[in-house]
Amino acid sequence: MAVGRPTLQQLVYFLGAVEHRSFAAAAQALYVAQPSLSDQVRRLEDALGVTLFTRTNRQLQLTDAGRMLIPWAEKVLRDVEDLTSAVRDVRELAGGTVSFGTFSSAHLYLLPALTAEFGRAHPDVTIRVQGLNSSEVADAVRAGDLEAGLVQLPIDDRGLWVGPPVLTDTVVYVSADPARTSRPVDVDELSRRRLILSEARWTRDDPLRRSLVERAQRAGVTLHPAVEVEFQTAAVELAAYGVGDSLVSYLVTQWQGFPSTLTWAHLDPVFEEHFAFVTRPSGSLSPATRAFMDLAEEHIRGLQAKADAGRPASGGS
Repeated sequence: MAVGRPTLQQLVYFLGAVEHRSFAAAAQALYVAQPSLSDQVRRLEDALGVTLFTRTNRQLQLTDAGRMLIPWAEKVLRDVEDLTSAVRDVRELAGGTVSFGTFSSAHLYLLPALTAEFGRAHPDVTIRVQGLNSSEVADAVRAGDLEAGLVQLPIDDRGLWVGPPVLTDTVVYVSADPARTSRPVDVDELSRRRLILSEARWTRDDPLRRSLVERAQRAGVTLHPAVEVEFQTAAVELAAYGVGDSLVSYLVTQWQGFPSTLTWAHLDPVFEEHFAFVTRPSGSLSPATRAFMDLAEEHIRGLQAKADAGRPASGGS
């Protein structure tokens, strides 16, 4: 009758005895006392309810049960070694995967430097960063497809942990005509301009779109974008070609690739954008993703200083 369960130590001693055909030789090779090794092999036999060796004066002889156990014991020890190695790699960031999502324009002024620095520090970690609309990032985190994300607020926070804002930026009006950006632009003026707006697929979920609609309703005007595109980069490029004027985050104007032919002005009143990290309340973060978020916070502090420098001196219109 089986008593207890086999232990890893017992399997190691068993395989040592198989290799050396002697408890004494196995004990010497494993640096243990022979009585301890013999006792553990007997305990293994008791746990399995079988005899593993036929003991003779000359050497150990495997029984049929012993021969059947060999590949199973080797597999168990190999799996344990693989598990230990994998966990060690993740713990020491010698492996693992960053699973993170961001709003789309982050790739212009946050992700390049952040990803480059993280990659230099942790070259064996795989970096998986999806640049999506904030609503889509929130959905992916909620569903468990991403571990965490950086999103623009507000979002549907059901099933999510939403951290405090880590970055506050402002929206600016950009145009290839300097006369149009000589002073702050209110919603009445916007209603008369040829506008190129981004987030074409997310008109109902985009905080800027919703705010513009509310401002227009209060002013008794209607906004009709002439062109709608998905990404702010596309809106910027079209504005540079003179197709129309657009609205982008101030930090986008600090992007190295921002067209020098474009000028910008704040909205009146100033429109602030707030960004925060999101995770699942019950989902623990992998060491790789946590380290990526920690480094992201450092980079974001630098971006906040840039964003603050671009605000109107009074903080108003």
